[in-house]
Amino acid sequence: MKQKKHQWNYENIGGSTRVKITTGADIAHLDQLDPKMWTVLSCPTTGLEIEEKSLKYIDADSDGRIRVNEIVTTAKWITAAIKNADLLLKGADNFDITDFNQENAEGKKLYNSSRQILANLNKEGNVISLADTADIEAIFAKTRFNGDGIITELTADDQDEKATIATIIKTMGSVADRSGDNGVNTELIEKFYQSLADYTAWQAAAVEAPYGADTDKAIEAYNALDAKVKDYFVRAKLAAFAPESTAKLDVQTTLIETISADNLTGKTCEIASYPLARITDKAELSIDAAINPAWAAQFNTLVSIVKPAEKFFTEASWAAIGGSFAAYNAWKAAKKGTEVESLGMETIEKFISDNRKQALLDLVAQDSAFKEEAESIEMVDKFLHIYRDFYCLLRNFVTFHDFYDKNKTVNAIFQSGRLIIDQRECRLCIKVADMNKHNTMAAASGMYLVYCDCTSKTTPAKESIVAAVTVGEVRDLTVGKNAIYYDNKGMIWDAVITKVIDNPISIGQAFWSPYRRMAVAIEDFINKSAADKDANMMKDMTAKINAAPVADAEAADAKAAPPFDIAKFAGIAAAIGMAVGMIGTALTSLFRGILDLDLWQLIAAFVGIILVISGPSMVMAWMKLRRRNIAPLLNANGWAINAASKISIPFGETLTDTAKFPKLKLKDPYAKKGMPTWQKWAVSLIALALLFAGLWLANLLAWAQLPSPIPCFNEAEAEVVEVVGNVESVDNAETANTAEAVANDSTVAE
Repeated sequence: MKQKKHQWNYENIGGSTRVKITTGADIAHLDQLDPKMWTVLSCPTTGLEIEEKSLKYIDADSDGRIRVNEIVTTAKWITAAIKNADLLLKGADNFDITDFNQENAEGKKLYNSSRQILANLNKEGNVISLADTADIEAIFAKTRFNGDGIITELTADDQDEKATIATIIKTMGSVADRSGDNGVNTELIEKFYQSLADYTAWQAAAVEAPYGADTDKAIEAYNALDAKVKDYFVRAKLAAFAPESTAKLDVQTTLIETISADNLTGKTCEIASYPLARITDKAELSIDAAINPAWAAQFNTLVSIVKPAEKFFTEASWAAIGGSFAAYNAWKAAKKGTEVESLGMETIEKFISDNRKQALLDLVAQDSAFKEEAESIEMVDKFLHIYRDFYCLLRNFVTFHDFYDKNKTVNAIFQSGRLIIDQRECRLCIKVADMNKHNTMAAASGMYLVYCDCTSKTTPAKESIVAAVTVGEVRDLTVGKNAIYYDNKGMIWDAVITKVIDNPISIGQAFWSPYRRMAVAIEDFINKSAADKDANMMKDMTAKINAAPVADAEAADAKAAPPFDIAKFAGIAAAIGMAVGMIGTALTSLFRGILDLDLWQLIAAFVGIILVISGPSMVMAWMKLRRRNIAPLLNANGWAINAASKISIPFGETLTDTAKFPKLKLKDPYAKKGMPTWQKWAVSLIALALLFAGLWLANLLAWAQLPSPIPCFNEAEAEVVEVVGNVESVDNAETANTAEAVANDSTVAE
């Protein structure tokens, strides 16, 4: 029969159309929801404000990520196990076990297991909670069999069985039981009894030791000396073949001389490289010969144990000693069951004769028979975790309901806490999982972001967070600024800004931004100019102080000041006068043009100037604010965001709170003293009146039909031009006369 298609409800929020999950039926039919409609496709199991254990239960493949298919599988499992799927909307940490759907196989197992847990804990009633399953070890500690195929000393009733289990743990190791105790399984039991049999069989095949209890010492000494003895015999044969080479084959005196001045206790390796004994042309090694000190101990040990019949070793007798060890060495190499050797043969034989192997294996089989029931007990803990947290996860996975919650009663699972900084509270704080990814992706969010490193006295661990600033002014949000961070558990952290990503916060902030930049630029220019002038002045003063004084007074007198050049001075004065006149004419023209405008034209011109300066910044800010998106931040933390998650201007105002003080008339005792407001207005009006009077008397308002009452200023402009021209002619004549006089003086001087 074809499954009836579920009817979904939708909402438009955060710049996208999203599915609403509001009923248990919605949860039960998540398998019918097209994955393209999900807000999130996957998210990590760590760093979220949901208990990590709950997320791991949902993460079926244990890869550290939760995907759509795992959400769907969990939804079908939990909705089938309970009678009413709407119960999931409560998000409670306890459950009435009578609400399990016992017609469903999983529901029946959960019901029976819950009953068992309540019985083990001696609890009455039908309600089981997460507190009851918090300590699974405590639950299994009161049960003889727990279904893990591992038995402990408490599992056995027989004392010999208990002793055998303890011995197995001592010799073979152990595995952890569900109860938390050390125990043994089938593998360890089989290995123990096999070791007992192997060691017993090996002992039964023992061969006679050629030198009794000292045989092992003799073998050790022989093996250490074998290569050196064989080297000695080869050298002796070469000495017999070429007697003239004996000195070269023997110990080199020059080698000893090179180390003689050193502490010889640290030269053991070099000494050991010398021949075993002094070389002769006889292939015999006397037991009384002087032996290389590095090998003397082993040689003496071997001689004392072997007690050779002759007073010397030959190649044949040396090989014969090695051959006497062959059978014993072969037996030693075949040794098995070393794990139980420390028990001693008497104890080993007792364990073999008692043979508790089958009894222990039967206990393991009995324990394994409870596997299904025990796993169901653990499944109850899984159910309770998912029952409490699943709907919360759906509100942040299928939709972003918690993030866009109008009432702000809950936070999204990726919101880690609150950052208090610069008289504001930033509520959009996210833990930083990978700073390298944030460096690459965070700027695309379009938000003003501050990254902080957080430390706390209560824990050695450190955290890194990123906080979005969505309200207020930038002020002094700079790297190095300190703040306080409160995580969702109430822990207080000391935060310090490590990085700032600059983006518009508001249109109002963007309006003033050009003027702030201009003010900063002017301030920097003034500071730089002042610093340069100060540096130049100090340089000049230092140079003058360090300069050599004039040695000869006559030389100083020779530097007479040049004669005053009246023509040059007159030219400069004329130029200054013309410049002042031009500036005054320009200002008069500007003022006249302004006064010619109507009031609305003046306002329009002022607004136009403001728009030219602030308009581009405001338009760019508006465009960026419209594109603000939290998706890049979450993607940098390992989320796979499937839908736009924009932060509009109104919504952004809910993510950051600024300090709001009451409107009070408070007096700052340290405020700068000044005139009252009415006095400031009076002074301003008087200054304007004086300025108007000055302009009127100077005939600068004649264009406004306000001629000056002073006759000397009330002449035609042509006369003014003429006067200026005459003055210029006089100046030029004076300049020419002065130049001629200077030339005549020069001639007379010659």
